[in-house]
Amino acid sequence: MKYYIILLFLGLSLTTFAQEVTKEGKIYEVKNEKIFLDGQDVTETLNLEQRTLIFKEAAAISEKMKLEELAKKKAEQAKLEAEKVKKAEAQAKLDAEKVKKEEEKVLKDAERAKKEEEKALKKKEDVAKKLEKENKKAIKAQKKAEKAQKKAEKAIKKKEKLQKNFEKAESSLEKGQKKYEKLKGKGKLSPEDEKKWLEKLEKLSEKVTKAKRKL
Repeated sequence: MKYYIILLFLGLSLTTFAQEVTKEGKIYEVKNEKIFLDGQDVTETLNLEQRTLIFKEAAAISEKMKLEELAKKKAEQAKLEAEKVKKAEAQAKLDAEKVKKEEEKVLKDAERAKKEEEKALKKKEDVAKKLEKENKKAIKAQKKAEKAQKKAEKAIKKKEKLQKNFEKAESSLEKGQKKYEKLKGKGKLSPEDEKKWLEKLEKLSEKVTKAKRKL
């Protein structure tokens, strides 16, 4: 019953894309909850443990692909935000150069005529306000890009941590299963011991399920 639960869980976690899994020198192809070898469906010819291991590895490959795709999208989004900041900074620089040229013109006009001085000063104030506004916009855009970058990095770290937790839980389940099978095969398990082992394996399986769900 335990294996069927694991098989169902792994089958649901697989994508519709085929995954290649190498076991004992053979390359299996897993697609649509079926296992193929050299193009032939061999799902029913494998025992339950073999199917579980193959589906488990295929699910891990599938999840890795999903995580890589998510990280790629986050990185592209951060790159786009950084490009927006760069454009805003370039525009602010152009505006600053424009202001500088206009200020030089105002000074020349002031030397020629006193009446033009007041007009030039007013224009200078307007330009300064415009520059200040553009600078604020550039700073705001930069902060937004930095925030997006941090958010993307945080999301990647979180996914990496969840992936490690999943792999750890999965490893514990696999080790526990092997030890249980070994002890059972040697006939060293009393009915009470076997009950405890099954409960332990069930808890480990639940941990894997929870870690998988968080991913």
